[in-house]
Amino acid sequence: MQAHKTIIPPRTAMEVFELLPEGTLCQVIENQLYMSPAPTFPHFLIVKSIYGKINDFVEKNKLGIVAFAPVDVYLDERNVVQPDIFFITNEQEDIITKKGIRGAPDIVIEVLSEGNASFDLGEKRNVYERNGVKEYFTIDCKTKGVHAFYLESGKYKEVKLKNGEIKSKLLQQAFTF
Repeated sequence: MQAHKTIIPPRTAMEVFELLPEGTLCQVIENQLYMSPAPTFPHFLIVKSIYGKINDFVEKNKLGIVAFAPVDVYLDERNVVQPDIFFITNEQEDIITKKGIRGAPDIVIEVLSEGNASFDLGEKRNVYERNGVKEYFTIDCKTKGVHAFYLESGKYKEVKLKNGEIKSKLLQQAFTF
């Protein structure tokens, strides 16, 4: 007689997330699943340009690692995000694991599309702030308008930057795109 296995269904969004196949464009924000289509081509071009410039600077100066989506970033037990671009300093490299990032990157950059702007400026911004992302930049895909959020005493201070330019206090560098 065969033993009967009891299969326990997932109870949380995080448990469902862990069952998804590799490469699924999905995030968990405050224990809710959010799926999205692949980015538009203009979105891709902005990410490509910014990533290339920041990565060149970081590698040249041996400052850490720059990565881009889709890489899972586990911020806490209720939030897994896939930022468009993120930077982790050498001092924090221990948060990099085989399955993704386990902790807050130092810098996160999100390119806003029509469907995700309020989400990235609302729930995601709050999650990044609460988890200690030092610099969070959002870029309007159409206008290249940049909003910077610099973490000061545990709260974000918002600064509107010049269109087409990211100014990182952490890297002490401006990047145009």
